[in-house]
This record gives sequence, structure tokens and C-alpha cells, in this order.
Amino acid sequence: MAGHSLSLSTLRDALHGDLLQQDFLDTYNNLTLKTLMGLEWVSRFCPNASYVMKADHDVFLNLEYLAGLLRPPRPGFVTGYVYRRTGPLRNRAYKWFVPREVYPNDTYPPYCGGPGYVLSGDVARRVFRVAQTLPLINMEDAFVGICLHALGVPVTDPPPGAFAMYRLDYDRCRFSRVVMVHHYGPQELLRVWPHFRNASAKCP
Repeated sequence: MAGHSLSLSTLRDALHGDLLQQDFLDTYNNLTLKTLMGLEWVSRFCPNASYVMKADHDVFLNLEYLAGLLRPPRPGFVTGYVYRRTGPLRNRAYKWFVPREVYPNDTYPPYCGGPGYVLSGDVARRVFRVAQTLPLINMEDAFVGICLHALGVPVTDPPPGAFAMYRLDYDRCRFSRVVMVHHYGPQELLRVWPHFRNASAKCP
């Protein structure tokens, strides 16, 4: 299976030239490295981007609605589903376990949930730079929050419900008023997307 996946990835890259790779294992505990890889690419090749969005593969994205929220462009801007006053899990039974020697504090600074969040281009570049000076932790979204705290950049709450961190049953009108819905796999996205883009289906 791994070889088959690799060949599909190689084919896709040959066709579209849109895959980024670095020398680390693609594991859950390396999500921080993966996100920093993306921010490094943005810093090098898209330095004038107004915004950067990080999104997981299992989310429904309504970029048209998001674009409306982001106009006019704002520097120093970060938004997503905001977590406040949360802390690391110290129980090794959880995949989100963070040992005290990795992160000693009992709480994280405010941060946006990892399934999907948006940074203005200037913040994306600054996060990548400051990340080189901070101890990495395996919780990617919390680490970005730590970077933002070090930079003195606040997170901005989106409209209520705009970033759904839990699964919602598909409804075109409801989904037209969200940026992101978590827990939608590729096959489901292929099924609902044509209906979502059907302009003849009117919402009240």
C-alpha cells in the first residue's frame, strides 16, 4: 500500500507540481514540522500573499464565504476556531499527550484549532521566523499560538459557527454560512460539492 501511495503521489506531482516534501516522517507528532514546512514555502515563494490558510484534508471549505470575511485585507490578522485557557494533556494514553519537559506551562496561549485557520501573509512569515527560536511541541495548532504570543499578535474570533470543529450534517444553506466543517472525507466532499455549487438551489 505504501508503494502504491508513493506512486500516486509521484504521478500527481508530475502532473501538477504541487506537492511539497521534506526529510521527516509524515506522522501525527510531526504535524508541527509539516505546518512549518508550508510556512517556509509561503515565506520563500509567496511573500506578497494577503492571506494563508492552513487546512486539514478532512474538511469542507467554503472559500467564497471566507473571502467575504477577509475583505479588505488586514495585516496582523489571525482567525479560526479560537481555543482559550486550554492546557496540555499530561496523560500518555492520549495522542495529544505533551510531557512537561516538552512544554512546562499549565496553559497554552489562545490559538486557532488545527483543522483550519487563516493568517495574514505578514503573520505567516513572522510565525515561521519566530518558530526557529522557540522549542517545538508536537501540538501544531497550540505551537502556532505560542508563536503568536511571542510575537504579540492576537487571535480574532470569527462569526459564531463559521469554523465548525465538529461534523455537521450537510445542508446547502447552512454550509453557505460557514468557512469550514471538520470530518468530511474525500468521497463525501466529491458527493456534496456539486450540490453545494448548484446555483439554482436557493436559500431562504
